[in-house]
Amino acid sequence: MAEGRPRFAWRPLVRSWHRDLGYLLVGATFVYALSGLAVNHISDWDPNFTGYRKAHQLTLPLPQDDAELTRSVLEQLRATGTPKETYRAAPDRFDITLEDRRIHVDPQTGRVVEEGQRPRFLLRVVNWLHLNRGKKAWTVVADTYAIGLLLLATSGLFMLPGKNGLKGRGGILVAIGVAVPVLYVVLSGGPAGR
Repeated sequence: MAEGRPRFAWRPLVRSWHRDLGYLLVGATFVYALSGLAVNHISDWDPNFTGYRKAHQLTLPLPQDDAELTRSVLEQLRATGTPKETYRAAPDRFDITLEDRRIHVDPQTGRVVEEGQRPRFLLRVVNWLHLNRGKKAWTVVADTYAIGLLLLATSGLFMLPGKNGLKGRGGILVAIGVAVPVLYVVLSGGPAGR
């Protein structure tokens, strides 16, 4: 009896390819996962900035003229930037609006309340990437990542044979994974229900 050709063992090749592709995509996965968690809760918090409020005391007396008062306040606070707006709301309230903050001054007492926003460490950058604010080259990177995830998911389907693979437990888990978004759309009414 003649020996047949040895069967090609393709599963080890798929596992090796799946592992290497997974390692390659880890960085982008962290970017998209962190940003996804952050922007999913945008109604509860600002995922890009954190607000702050600080009080200061200026040296008196302060100038009466609005332009001179603005210059003196910014100089004493060591604030940079050109004011977008200045407004005298009352004798004890003078507001200066800069690009990134508002400064409320009581010209009579020299008390200042500064309100503004600071970028959240790391989250602002990953949100910028996730939402493709950079466009251009990042679109290519994001599309390549999405294709990589599709290949990773597809190769994962065929890594294991038998009862732990697609014909057994793996098939049940795939069916559950597909059912979750389908059921959500059906039960929520989908885009038409909103």
